[in-house]
Amino acid sequence: MGELEFCNICFFLRGQACKKEVRTLRLGSDMGIDLGTASVLVYLRSKGIVLNEPSVVAIEQESHRVLAVGSSAQKMIGRTPGNIVAIKPLWEGVIADFDVTEIMLRHFISFVSDRRRLLRPRVVVCIPAATTIVEQKAVIEAILRSGAREAFLIEEPRAAALGAGLDIFQPSGYMVIDIGGGTTDIAVISLGEPVVIESVRVGGGKFDEAIVRHVKKEFNLLLGERTAEELKIEVGTAFPGSRRLETEVRGRDMITGLPRSLVINSDQVLEAVQDPLDDIIRCVRHVLEQTPPELAGDIIDHGIVLTGGGALLDGLDKLLSKETGVNVHLAEQPVECVAKGTGKALEQLDMLQDTLITPKKLAADL
Repeated sequence: MGELEFCNICFFLRGQACKKEVRTLRLGSDMGIDLGTASVLVYLRSKGIVLNEPSVVAIEQESHRVLAVGSSAQKMIGRTPGNIVAIKPLWEGVIADFDVTEIMLRHFISFVSDRRRLLRPRVVVCIPAATTIVEQKAVIEAILRSGAREAFLIEEPRAAALGAGLDIFQPSGYMVIDIGGGTTDIAVISLGEPVVIESVRVGGGKFDEAIVRHVKKEFNLLLGERTAEELKIEVGTAFPGSRRLETEVRGRDMITGLPRSLVINSDQVLEAVQDPLDDIIRCVRHVLEQTPPELAGDIIDHGIVLTGGGALLDGLDKLLSKETGVNVHLAEQPVECVAKGTGKALEQLDMLQDTLITPKKLAADL
């Protein structure tokens, strides 16, 4: 965006009325938002990713006063007294608590916005592929009420493909698997638009829940959510033999009620996450089965690109490659791909605008 210079005293455009000291007011700064179940990333046009914070808000229940947002609120999960609750307002990629989501977005947008801007920003937000019209409307309303001038929605796998550097505007097929905190979105894209697209509500959060259930069932030990996530990161794997590590975890004994520690290894974590992995594999196979033959040939040539924070699970690329018979490779900086893709969508808004979801399109569909 451009800049206008105004006189500090008479507020006329510089060069039109006076030659006094001036201050610069910027016209606006468009932004892209990866509104994820686990974290929110904000891409500011011309600056890149300027914010990466957990999607958590800490609120005092009686007064409804906001105590913390983002990383400071995440530290409170599982450690708050009864009158304070740490809320994750997004669940499985959609808004579960509209008011808290608006508070969180307003905080993040205000944090990255330049107060000298004359215009409020245009915002591109990514959404899971399977969101309903009602869920899409809720996201747009939350963004507009948080201070945006215009709001556009783009499917997560398409944004991930842009962020991964794929030339999706060519008449050639590209396949992207984006594994986030709450959903896995899979798409085959050609000429800038999804040809086949599906979403399954399985992501990094389901891996954590599966680990908690497995340890509880097999060892009578109750783990916290953050402990399960750390266990997944430190020793977890999706492919047999890819990793042979072990670590000590601490939790509460389900029989005695006392604190207890336990050593867990990679094979045990693999057994724990098998069900959510099977759900992802089934969805990937279904997308491939629906892909037109010509595009399927392109996918064999290009391979499948894996993005998202959930894609960092060790051995997941090997597992998917084995199950599909197609080379699968992890994108560079997979966590940031969707956010970078929203930024590229802003830069190519003229090419994409007709295919993005807008308030006018939603109003026509309702």
